[in-house]
Amino acid sequence: MKRIRTAVVTLTLSLLAAAICSAAGPQMGTWRLNEAKSKMPAGMGKNNTVTYTEKGDKVEVRVEGMDKDGKPTKSVWLGKWDGKSYPTKGNGAWNSVAYKVVNDRTNDITTWKDGKVAWTGRITVAADGRSRTVTMNGTDANGKKFSGKAVYDKS
Repeated sequence: MKRIRTAVVTLTLSLLAAAICSAAGPQMGTWRLNEAKSKMPAGMGKNNTVTYTEKGDKVEVRVEGMDKDGKPTKSVWLGKWDGKSYPTKGNGAWNSVAYKVVNDRTNDITTWKDGKVAWTGRITVAADGRSRTVTMNGTDANGKKFSGKAVYDKS
């Protein structure tokens, strides 16, 4: 379950980071989880707030949320949206993430824990720029496959 939560957090961060790399594109800014529109796997943590910021030629993704036990989580990812893996710092369920730009509103994300893929997904910003949807698929620590959808509103 912890791996699933970590995967969700990682996916969210990765997707956000990918969007930021498009130079002040639609992904940039602060996004807040809309729990009513989200469908997360049972026993998984959640990312309540995700913030994308340009840092020179890189993107910083800050995520704050809760793990499956309700304990606070914080993580920071700094990298490029070039499809390469960059390390993540904090107490999330993954330790590296890769974002790849699909188009100006969409990024693919892959998260890893100790060199093994935790989950993959896609982050898409709505045409009006007011919301974004993160879809994710992975396998938890017990080998059970999972999928989920997290919807965020722009702050």
